[in-house]
Amino acid sequence: MTSIISCIGTANPEHKLSQKQISSFMADALQMDADQQHQLEVLYRASGIQSRYSVLPDFGVSRDQYRFFPQSTGLEPFPTVGDRMVLYQREALPLAVRAIANIGKELNHITHLITVSCTGMYAPGLDIQLIEELSLPTTVHRTAINYMGCYAAFNALKLADQFCQNDNAKVLIVCLELCSIHFQKHEDEDTLLANALFGDGAAAVLVEPGADVRGLSLEHFHCDIVPSGKKEMAWQISDFGFEMKLSSYVPEIIKGGIHTLTQALLDQLEMSRDEIDLFAIHPGGKRILQVIEEELGMSKEDNRFAYDVLKEYGNMSSPTVLFVIKQLMDSLSAKDNGKSVLSFAFGPGLTLESMLLKVQC
Repeated sequence: MTSIISCIGTANPEHKLSQKQISSFMADALQMDADQQHQLEVLYRASGIQSRYSVLPDFGVSRDQYRFFPQSTGLEPFPTVGDRMVLYQREALPLAVRAIANIGKELNHITHLITVSCTGMYAPGLDIQLIEELSLPTTVHRTAINYMGCYAAFNALKLADQFCQNDNAKVLIVCLELCSIHFQKHEDEDTLLANALFGDGAAAVLVEPGADVRGLSLEHFHCDIVPSGKKEMAWQISDFGFEMKLSSYVPEIIKGGIHTLTQALLDQLEMSRDEIDLFAIHPGGKRILQVIEEELGMSKEDNRFAYDVLKEYGNMSSPTVLFVIKQLMDSLSAKDNGKSVLSFAFGPGLTLESMLLKVQC
């Protein structure tokens, strides 16, 4: 039985912020001098991002208007993990509900619910809140995927595929990340880079079985780990939020592994690279997209959906690749029926995830 991504709904918080606004906030928070601020602005301009979204207005207003961060110089006392989790719990449900509403389909007969997040945790959690908010049966099977990072949507899709194959299920996946609430004021290169990339967003996906369902069929998955890169991308819980380590070496590590990953996936399907028609790649950063293009012989046009999402939203961790897939789905017509779609995502480990989809119009 074929499992189909039939619909994707996405949502972002109300505060849309330009990179220039966020850069100004960062420079003030880090008490940078003119030369340091100039270097930071160069980093932000080179990111390929024009705007990002946050549940916090603070990144786009003057210090005397901050609502979450202290209005003091240096933002002291700096918000604790507890402060940030209270904020996460307040903001997560309404954003998730908006993403689900944007699916645009009645959620009748949902049998399984998978929630995904690495930026907040509480219990009873978002899964139970959604059961109540959406008036779903209390018997719906619930699974929570936590703390996997940017590639976690792939694990949710793998689970959904198994549920559909084994239980004839109808699965709702909700990926939600509030990355911006974990701003850290360290001045090392890795933290500055992470602060330049991440934003907030949510994506809801409906996966259902059936040869006559329109959408993208889940054909095959393949994953690998590059242990030498485990120190280059990491996500740790500290006393003052979740701290992201994102090294500038990550693109080179992905470059070294992406061809082998792709070939392994295609070999399992007895396919060649020439049989891939479309791409939906997680835009972890502009350089990551560029090295994948170099290694796989892709054009920037092939990668247009990833670049568009990066430009408009930045990296939102787990929902990001689903934003890319949604843009691809929205562009499809009957003439695309049967085309193959190659998708990637990456995260701590260093984990490389790949997936082959097929257009079913």
